Amino acid sequence: MHTSEEIHPDQIESGYASNFRDIGPFVDYEREDTHVVIYGKQSSITVRMVTPDIVRISGSLAGSSVMIEPSKAILSYEPLEGWKVSETDNELEITGGNIVLVVNKYDMSFTVKAAQDILCGTYKLSFSDIAMRCQGSMDDGAVIYGLGETTGYLNKRGERYTMWNSDVFDPHVPDTESLYQSIPLLIHHSVRHSFGLFIDYPGRTVVDLRESSDSYSIETANREMDLYVITGPKLKDVVARYSILTGKMPLPPLWSLGYQQSRFSYMNQEEVITLAHHFRNKVIPCDVIYLDIHYMKEYKVFTFDEERFPDPAGMMKELKELGFRIVPIVDPGVKVQAGYAVYEQGISDGRFCQTPGGNPYVGDVWPGPSVFPDFTDESTREWWGALHQFYVNYGISGIWNDMNEPSVFNSPTKTIDESVVHRNGGNPKTHGELHNIYGLLMSQATYEGMGKLLQGERPFVLTRAGYAGIQRYAAVWTGDNRSYWDHLRLSISMGLNLGLSGIAFCGSDIGGFMHHASGELLARWTQLGAFTPFCRNHSAIDTRDQEPWTFDSEVEEICRQYIDLRYRMLPYLYSLFYESTCSGLPIMRPLVLEYPEDLNTYHLSDQFLLGQDLLIAPICEPGKQHRIVYLPEGIWYDYWNGTRYEGGSHIIAHAPLDILPMYVRGGAIIPLTRPVQHTGEGNWSDLDIHLYAQGGLDQAGTRREAEHRSDIRGSFSLYEDDGRSDQYLQGAYNIIQLQTEESKGLFTIKAAYQVCGLGPDDKSIRYTVHHLSFVPRTVSRISKVHDMNQLEEQSSGWYYDKQDNQLYIKTTLAGLQEVELIVRG
Repeated sequence: MHTSEEIHPDQIESGYASNFRDIGPFVDYEREDTHVVIYGKQSSITVRMVTPDIVRISGSLAGSSVMIEPSKAILSYEPLEGWKVSETDNELEITGGNIVLVVNKYDMSFTVKAAQDILCGTYKLSFSDIAMRCQGSMDDGAVIYGLGETTGYLNKRGERYTMWNSDVFDPHVPDTESLYQSIPLLIHHSVRHSFGLFIDYPGRTVVDLRESSDSYSIETANREMDLYVITGPKLKDVVARYSILTGKMPLPPLWSLGYQQSRFSYMNQEEVITLAHHFRNKVIPCDVIYLDIHYMKEYKVFTFDEERFPDPAGMMKELKELGFRIVPIVDPGVKVQAGYAVYEQGISDGRFCQTPGGNPYVGDVWPGPSVFPDFTDESTREWWGALHQFYVNYGISGIWNDMNEPSVFNSPTKTIDESVVHRNGGNPKTHGELHNIYGLLMSQATYEGMGKLLQGERPFVLTRAGYAGIQRYAAVWTGDNRSYWDHLRLSISMGLNLGLSGIAFCGSDIGGFMHHASGELLARWTQLGAFTPFCRNHSAIDTRDQEPWTFDSEVEEICRQYIDLRYRMLPYLYSLFYESTCSGLPIMRPLVLEYPEDLNTYHLSDQFLLGQDLLIAPICEPGKQHRIVYLPEGIWYDYWNGTRYEGGSHIIAHAPLDILPMYVRGGAIIPLTRPVQHTGEGNWSDLDIHLYAQGGLDQAGTRREAEHRSDIRGSFSLYEDDGRSDQYLQGAYNIIQLQTEESKGLFTIKAAYQVCGLGPDDKSIRYTVHHLSFVPRTVSRISKVHDMNQLEEQSSGWYYDKQDNQLYIKTTLAGLQEVELIVRG
C-alpha cells in the first residue's frame, strides 16, 4: 500500500538532474550526402530531411556525426534529396521539401517552419551527466494531444507523464504517470495550425507539460535524443504523416470486429462450451471467447491443462460449429523447468535475456521462476513465432499477448532488471535502454509467426504493452481497469488519444476488469463498447460475473440490442477499418479531428465520432438520464427519434437506461446489414443503406428545407472482401461508391463499383432516405407500391411513410452497371 511517505520532501526528485547544460554556442557544421552535422561547443546535432513534411533532429554528446540508430518503431526510409544549407552571421538555415529549420548560433536552439512560414515550434537541447533534455515552445491557447495510452482528459497540457511500460494494478486515475504502453508523440494544435513531435527513445522518457505556461520539457534517460518534427498544417495531416513514420494497421480479420467475451478465467472446457451455448440460446451475437491463464498446465505457455481441458481439439470443433473463435493468452515468461520443451530449447539455443554476467535472467511471474525471450534478436522472434504452431494445429488464429511490459512479480521495479543485456541485432543494449519496445517486439514475433503458419489467413493479435508502431502488429486494450464510472469515462479519452497516436484498433475492458460491475454500469459500458473499434467484455477472478445476461432482463436486453446494432453496422465499421489502413486516421475520432477550427471541440473528452458521420455521447455517471451534448457545425439528427438539430450548439440529450445518445450528420450514408449471431453468418449481398438528407422536421415539428445548393452531397466508400485472407493485399476486394446529391425538389442516389477486384456481387439494396425536405412524387426506374408489406414482397419498388418522413426504396446493384435513382418532389 502506498502511504504519505511517497511525498516525503527528501524523496521527491525533479527529472533526472537539475544541472542541465546547453550544447551551444555554434562552432561549425559539416554537410554530408544525407544529413548535416551542426557542432556546438559541448555537443552536436544532426539534421535529416525524412520527407517533404518531416524532419529528424538527433542530439548527442558524441561530438561528431550523430548516427543514432532508429528504434524498431520507425519504418525504413530514404532521406529526402535536394535540400540546401545557407548561413548568416547569426543563423544556419536548412531547407528541404516544405520545411525550413533555422539554428540560432548563439545557443543552438532551432526553429522549424513549414510551408507558408507556419511555425512548428522552437526547441533547445541540453544535457546532464545522465540525461538529455529538449525544451519546446507552446503557443498560447494551443492544446496538446497524443501520448498514446495516458489517463486524464483529451488535452494533455498541464500534465506530466513518464513513458515507461508498467503493470499498474492500482486504480488508474487522471494523474497516473505510466501505464502499459508508451507512445512519445505530442501533437500541438491551435486554430492556426497543427504539428507533431515524436521522441524516438524506447527507454524511460519524461514528458512534462506543466512546468511552464509557454513551454514543455522532454527528458530521456541517456545522453542521446532522436526527434521527429511532423508538420501539418491540419491535424489530420499530422496524424497521417506520423503513420508514414511508424506504419499503419493491417486490415484485421472481420471476426475480430465482432463482440468478444473474456474472463480471468473460464476455468475448464465445460464452462467454455456452456458459455458459447448461452450466447446462441439467448440470441446475443458473439464471435470470440478468450482463454486466460488457467487453460495452461502450470501456467506454461504452449500447453493445455489435461484435467481442465481434456479434449481441446473436440472443444474447438464444437465451438467452430457454433461460430466461435478462441483466443488464448500467451505471456512472455517461460517456466524454468527441466523437461519443459520450450524452456529446454530456448536455453540450448540462447534465446533468453541475459544478466551482465551472461546467465539467463530469472524473474517470477505466473509460472513461478521464469525466463524471458530476447525479442530484440531476429532469430528469437522467428523461433517464438514458430512455436505458435501449437495453437494453429487446433484451428486458432488469434493470440492475446499479456504481461509483456514485461511484468515481473519479485523485482522492486516490477519488470526486468535494467542492467539485463539484449543482443539487439548485434548492437547490445541494456533493458533500461530498450524497455518500452519489448511488448512491440513480442507482438511482432507473434504476428509474423502466425502470419506464416496460417498460410494466407489473417492473424489477430491483442497486446497489453506496446510502443510506437505497435499498430503494425496488434490491437490494444487499456489494461486492468476497474468497474468504476470514472474508468468508463477515462476509457473514452484514452481511446481517442490512442487513435491520434496511430493506434486505431483499441478499446477497454467493457464493464471493468477489477471490482464488481453493476447492471447499470454494464449496460452503459456495453453501449459505449459497441462503438469502439475493439469490443471485449473482460472481468477478473473473484469479481461477480458480468456476461450480458448476469444481471436482470432489462440489462440483458440492452446489451443484446447494442451488440446486435454493432453487428448490423459492420459494413460501415469494416469500411472505416479499411480507410484507416490506407490513411492512418483513427476510427474512433475526437470531434476536433473533423472540426479543427471549432474551439468547442478542443477539450471534449466524453463524446466522439465513429468515422465522420456518427456522433456518440455515452452516459458516464450512475443514475443519469440526461447529459449535455455538443453538436458541431452542420445538420444533425437524433439516431433514435429523428429530431433535427442545427449544429454549432449544445443540447440536452434525454437518455433513459436503454438509450445511448447518438447523432447522425446530415448528408451521411450509413450501410447496415441484416442481424446475425456471428460474422460467419454475414451476407453483405443484402444491405440496408440509410441516407440522411438535410431537410426534415425540426424540434418543433416544422418541415425544414435543405439549403438549395447543388453542392449538398454525401458520399461513402463501402469496402468488402472475403473477411479472412490476405488476398486483399493483391487487390481482391470491392469498393462500392455510394453518393447522394440534394437540391430543391430533387434527391439523387448513385451506386457503382469503384474497385471490383473480387468480381461484381449482385446486391439487393433497400435505401431508407431520412428527412427529405419535400414529399416525393416519383423515383426514376422504380414503381411505387401501396404499403411496406408490398415493398417487402417485391425486389423493386418505393414507398413513402408520411408520418415518419421516410422514403423506402428497394432495388438491385447488378454487375458493374451504375445505378442512379432520382427522387422528385
